[in-house]
Amino acid sequence: MKVFRKIVDLQNELFEARKKKQSIGLVPTMGALHEGHASLVRRSVKENDITVVSVFLNPTQFNNPNDLATYPRTLEKDCDLLEKNGADYVFAPTAEEMYPTPDKRQFEFPPVSTVMEGKHRPGHFNGVCQVVSRLFYITRPQRAYFGEKDWQQIAVVKAMVKRLKLNIDIVECPIIRESDGLALSSRNTLLAPEERAIAPDIFKYLNESIEFAKTHSLKDTHDYVVSQINATDGLEVEYFSIVDGNTLQDIEKWEDSNYIVGCITVYCGKKPVRLIDHIKYKEY
Repeated sequence: MKVFRKIVDLQNELFEARKKKQSIGLVPTMGALHEGHASLVRRSVKENDITVVSVFLNPTQFNNPNDLATYPRTLEKDCDLLEKNGADYVFAPTAEEMYPTPDKRQFEFPPVSTVMEGKHRPGHFNGVCQVVSRLFYITRPQRAYFGEKDWQQIAVVKAMVKRLKLNIDIVECPIIRESDGLALSSRNTLLAPEERAIAPDIFKYLNESIEFAKTHSLKDTHDYVVSQINATDGLEVEYFSIVDGNTLQDIEKWEDSNYIVGCITVYCGKKPVRLIDHIKYKEY
């Protein structure tokens, strides 16, 4: 496995791969890697000749400076995990390498980019699109792999790919969970032991709400999840949106869509740590 810090060095390597007609898969990450990321890498290795993993903590997608400052950074450990899972190239640039001049491009894809995370983290998805589009232009992959934990992000990236007319397949990969249901996340490493102990309640009540929804209204289901999670000392729901899975717009009744997803963000602990998850109530 080779590690590249410079764009030109990675591009030269990938130029040689393209000359050999080798397919390229990209796994964009912000580092602090875990088994969820490893599952994306293994999928890419299986489906492509070359797998590139970017490890870049992108400053333009953080609307909270403290969030950026506290985000875990573990490049050496990340490279060990990537090598064990078959990655060919790691791209770990500095912010100056990625943004030699400020990126002033504006990306907005309403309604998918303006609700939920888009509403609560202004500028977040614009930063995501800035960095992901740059990574796409740098690596020119046939496929790019994203985890479903960041479910709304996938919808935004797909909208961007369509708008920019990029010939890239966006591959969605299932959430990987701990045995107690907590969705794997780089932010989990920030949880103190007592906070880690209560964090699984998020998925517990999301999961319970599937059965609850069978005999209750959509509003009652929403209120049930919020009240149950908020009743756990140390957890506070920022938002819980039950939306159409295609438009990401709020719906009022179960009959309003054949594809319904509940998306939640919860603050955990004293710091606090911001955790996201989702549950699918109806699929085609």
